[in-house]
Amino acid sequence: MKKSNFQSFVKKEFLHIFRDVRTMMLVLLIPVVLMVLFGFAISTEIHNLNVAVVVPNKSESIRQAVNRLACNPYFTLVDEVANTDIDPVLRSGKADAVVVFDEDYDRILAQRNAGINTPPAMQFIIDASNTNVAQSGAAYLQQVLAENHTPQQLLNLHLLYNPQMKSAYNFVPGIMGFIFILICAMMASVSIVREKEMGTMEVLLVSPVRPFKIIMAKMIPYFMISCVNLMTILLIAHHLLHVPMSGGWWGIIVVSLIYLILSLTLGLLISTIATSQAVALLVSAMLLLLPMMMLSGMVFPLENLPTVLSPLPNIIPARWYIQAIRKLMIMGLPLSAVWREVLIMIAMIIVLLVVALKRFKDKLE
Repeated sequence: MKKSNFQSFVKKEFLHIFRDVRTMMLVLLIPVVLMVLFGFAISTEIHNLNVAVVVPNKSESIRQAVNRLACNPYFTLVDEVANTDIDPVLRSGKADAVVVFDEDYDRILAQRNAGINTPPAMQFIIDASNTNVAQSGAAYLQQVLAENHTPQQLLNLHLLYNPQMKSAYNFVPGIMGFIFILICAMMASVSIVREKEMGTMEVLLVSPVRPFKIIMAKMIPYFMISCVNLMTILLIAHHLLHVPMSGGWWGIIVVSLIYLILSLTLGLLISTIATSQAVALLVSAMLLLLPMMMLSGMVFPLENLPTVLSPLPNIIPARWYIQAIRKLMIMGLPLSAVWREVLIMIAMIIVLLVVALKRFKDKLE
């Protein structure tokens, strides 16, 4: 009988969610929109850097260097300009960078090839009003224009795991952590608080089902919907954004399921703090979304934090999930390589669940 009552509560929650069209749109469509948006529209890669060149003479070596620049898909060769036109062409926005070849370009290259110290054979003048474009553009230009006999080639540079520096490789794990917090924590907390606001929680609590099972019945639908979102996100990431699943699908799924449970326990804890749906949304945003964006490593490198603040990211659940997913997806490590992150998330689940259930019980009394 108890099992039948519990199943009825779960069915009621599913029907309640499915009847709310706005909730279904939020839960099912936003993950797809965010993945596509961050995978294609929002990118830190440089795909079309407008470059002008200053060519003092038409030597063969300069011609080859300019051809390499023109043929590269990351650059658009806009014009050949004179030295006096460098500043106007940058100020007008016609070019993002100007490559200036030295008049003695051929002689400098020959002397460097002979081991003689010489001044640079070319210089890059880049509009640095956008620092991201400036840094990436300078690095790309240096790589494309480097000759076999220039100093850049004396250093062998190897980029591991993401040699093309695709931004989707960085954004996908972060967006996964963001989406699951959004769906599981925020939606679950609002669902429980809504019952309190409407006065129906008291009705549920006098039913034959224990309070713990009532809470679990409200969590299960969001967990199942999140599982659907998980598979949708993984398929989009792999087939549309071409993000590798180098560590294997099962490891990624196992770690993600643990994170889903962790997000649900966070939502349960928030529901014991909030007194209204508006407060639940505000608390979720202040305690989950903003810290996750700032301190999870999704956007900003954690290594840049001051020493005093460096322990703070350790209490952010998304930090450990994103770190584990990057190892599994991008680096191709097995599940055993992320045992530390998994254990930390499980420990967080236990602590949060105990605290949330205790607070929930105290409120009932």
